[in-house]
Amino acid sequence: MSSALTDLFPHPIVQAPMAGGVSVPQLAAAVSEAGGLGFLAAGYKTADGMYQEIKQLRGLTNRPFGVNVFMPQPEHAESGALEVYAHQLAGEAAWYETELGDPDSGRDDGYDAKLAVLLDNPVPVVSFHFGVPSREVFDRLRRAGTFTLVTATTAEEARAVERAGADAVIAQGVEAGGHQGTHRDLPENDGSGIGLLPLVAQIREAVRIPVVAAGGIMRGGQIAAVLAAGASAAQLGTAFLATPESGANALHKQALTNPLYARTELTRAFSGRPARGLVNRFLREHGPYAPAAYPEIHHLTAPLRKAAAKAGDAQGMALWAGQGHRMARDLPAGRLVEVLADELDAARTALSAKGGLR
Repeated sequence: MSSALTDLFPHPIVQAPMAGGVSVPQLAAAVSEAGGLGFLAAGYKTADGMYQEIKQLRGLTNRPFGVNVFMPQPEHAESGALEVYAHQLAGEAAWYETELGDPDSGRDDGYDAKLAVLLDNPVPVVSFHFGVPSREVFDRLRRAGTFTLVTATTAEEARAVERAGADAVIAQGVEAGGHQGTHRDLPENDGSGIGLLPLVAQIREAVRIPVVAAGGIMRGGQIAAVLAAGASAAQLGTAFLATPESGANALHKQALTNPLYARTELTRAFSGRPARGLVNRFLREHGPYAPAAYPEIHHLTAPLRKAAAKAGDAQGMALWAGQGHRMARDLPAGRLVEVLADELDAARTALSAKGGLR
């Protein structure tokens, strides 16, 4: 297996790119400085906004880092279903004294412009979510010296990633917080996600490129488990969401360990695509009725989510979180990397003493 990825950072710990203002340069820099791989999230930003964050991050660290890009989405939403859902959300708009957003605000998330920036100003690592770029894109990024990864949620998707020419695949288990990175958003597949350990095993047997494991990982012992299953590194999102360097809203950070939010669910309520979040009022009331319409519903609910945050009402916010959210620790990001690395070493030592690792 290629070591080109893990040679970039001492610890097999990747900070997941969390869009929406969470994965800020300060967080990515702290993770990279501590020996992990920090990531910026270009999703929902302009190409220039992404470029400015890259410049800021480079001013904070000389260590390798990554940038995550969303793939353009095909148009498949039914206008009638969107209109019905917008009508249902009218009460939310009135409650928060705001207007619903324009569902036709864009489908490609500035994909071409962002690629142009990343080719003109290469970064060490680029990952893609919601689909697979063309082989030409991977070839151009490789010539620029960039290592590439793509999220996959099944072995079939992982094979598509390898065929297209990516350097590695991110195996995202159903436990993961935020959006599932499925390549095609098929409502008939809702609820059929695969747990991380069986997914890593399936993908490890399906492809020859390195695998990064993502989904519900909060402790070093879990990192040891996915490495033993064949992964080269582990990607953690929710674990870093609670850190001081994270750009997440304070209400979001507090909710991770608040007993009021006892569980998570995959929902289309906020964006029209399956995403795992803490169960709150908005998710309970609207989740069962939200159609498959991404990014239209994301644009539609954006003003509601912003208004809820401004009002200090976590019950109306998208509280993305993985299944391990109750294990979140309020530690600086760099210290968290160190603790995870120590836990990983302890787990490996324990397994070796028991004859589990040779």
